[in-house]
Amino acid sequence: MDMQVQSKMDFDRPLTERVAIVTGSTSGIGLGIARSLAQAGASVVINGLGEQGEIDFVCGELDKLCPVSRVVYNGANLMKPDEATGLVEETIKDFGRVDILVNNAGIQHVSPIESFPPDKYEAIIALNLSAAWYTSRAAFGLMKANGFGRIINIASAHGLVASPFKSAYVAAKHGIVGLTKTVALEGAEHNVTCNAICPGYVWTPLVENQIDDTAKARGITREQVIRDVLLAAQPNKRFAEVEELGALAVLLSGPGGQSITGTAIPVDGGWTAH
Repeated sequence: MDMQVQSKMDFDRPLTERVAIVTGSTSGIGLGIARSLAQAGASVVINGLGEQGEIDFVCGELDKLCPVSRVVYNGANLMKPDEATGLVEETIKDFGRVDILVNNAGIQHVSPIESFPPDKYEAIIALNLSAAWYTSRAAFGLMKANGFGRIINIASAHGLVASPFKSAYVAAKHGIVGLTKTVALEGAEHNVTCNAICPGYVWTPLVENQIDDTAKARGITREQVIRDVLLAAQPNKRFAEVEELGALAVLLSGPGGQSITGTAIPVDGGWTAH
């Protein structure tokens, strides 16, 4: 192959031959990150909820982004520790390696703490925090042995600051930031990095659906919901796009990210600058 062509391919697809797992990646932020990693050349294991037809469509879409890589679906229920571990073990068995792990899966519930349902608390901690611990634990040893690993935890602005009525979510996301720092220190001498991305509000179908519901409930316009409710804490008054988070994940996973570790990177329009 012509050297200039090869050089351009390496530049355009810096993650060629890498294998990535992205949890919670059948829609929203996770799908945006999976799409960016596939475009950068990585084979991607997606995981999450959805009807079989929707999952097949997502896999087909990602396949087209990088024909030389593979895209597979793993339906592990990450609230179960053995399945969270199994997601990584099955990926290693199938691909022979795992280079990039993006812990994105999460759920939310809003309630005053005195009436917060204990089952909701347990579920949020299990999926938003414990699952990331189990997948990281399962992947870390091989990453360390291979001398390469990139673990990216999708935290939140709520991993850095708090809001009322989100006690379980805020606790889990603060925990993710602490987990990130610890894993980063353990991997520092082995070229295994670990970072947290801390988004504010991101434009996803879930958020879009919330706008009309909130406007109706409060008797205000969509524009007022966006500016004065959802983006009240974000000084730039705009939603982040999933493509922005995907681009950051590619940076952290590629050559430019090898000295970035143990960080919690806000993508929040200035929310946590207050």
